[in-house]
Formats: sequence, structure tokens, C-alpha cells
Amino acid sequence: MKNLMYFLLALTMMSCNKKNEEISPDSIYHVNSQWEQQEGKEITFSDLKGKVLVTAMIFTSCTTACPRLTSEMKNISKKVGEVNSDDIRYVLITIDPDNDTPEVMKKYLTNYKLNGSEWLFLRGNDEDVRTLANVMAVKYKQISPVEFSHSNIISVYSKDGTLAFQKEGLNVEIDETVDAIKKQLKL
Repeated sequence: MKNLMYFLLALTMMSCNKKNEEISPDSIYHVNSQWEQQEGKEITFSDLKGKVLVTAMIFTSCTTACPRLTSEMKNISKKVGEVNSDDIRYVLITIDPDNDTPEVMKKYLTNYKLNGSEWLFLRGNDEDVRTLANVMAVKYKQISPVEFSHSNIISVYSKDGTLAFQKEGLNVEIDETVDAIKKQLKL
């Protein structure tokens, strides 16, 4: 009986160690908060494990930088080309969760013709959004009830959730971003 207990304990420890080895300590998959998708369903970043993630933080009522960031994400997607949607997710994350409801997020994606299964728009509570922004090195500040000042960053995460590439700024050449994505997809 005692040997069986030791065996089960060793098996449990090996299993736990294997799970920890699979996720790098600096993986985005360690962000364990709940996020609401444009369809209203809940998701965590660990649910996206095994996919290359291309992310940007925006808000839908923005009339300056966010439409340009979204267009860049769309152009990046076009340049990457058609890939298995199980391998990649283009993820927009709102910094305005009070106003960007699932209905608003869904309409935003429709307006930009980002309707494939590889596109996600996520919102969380204010604290979780701030935590994720810190992980992603995105700075933002609310400057009025409907306006934010924020970093314009597109990030590429490997299938294990580690940062593989980051592009900052608007109207910056996207070829490096596309190359980083293709490298992660092994295309």
C-alpha cells in the first residue's frame, strides 16, 4: 500500500512538472483571467495554447489610431495568407470594456470584415485589462469618458505563448511582423 502511495505521488509530481515545462514562465498563458469574446462566450488565454497569437489593444469608439491598428492587423492577416485557423488567432483586446460589449465588438469585426474563426475580440474587467496590458508592454490612460491615449503595438506570440515579435507605431512596415508570424507557423 505504501509503495502504491509513493508511486501515485511520483506520477502526480511528474505530471505537474510536465505541465509546467510545457509553458514557459514568461508565457501569456499564465494570464489566467476570464475574457469575454465577441460571441459572449468566456475564454482564457490558456484556451489558445498551441496557436500563434497576433494581438493588439484597441477600443471601438476610437477614431484615430485604433482603426489604423485594426487595418494593419487585417493587412498582416492578408499577407500571411490562408493558414489552418487552428494554428493562429488574431486577437483584438479592448481597453474600454465598459463600452465595448460583445455586441459592439461583433459589429466592429463585421465592419472591418474580420469574420473568420481566426479573429477574436476580447474584453475583461478593468483590472484584468490593466494586468494584460502590463504583460504586453502596452501603456494606456483614459483621458476622457470616451477617449484613451495608448501604445500602438502589435505583438506576435509563439504557440507556447512567449513573445516572439513586437511592432510599435503606426504605418510601420508590416513585412517583419508577417515574417515573424510565418516563422512561428513554420511556413
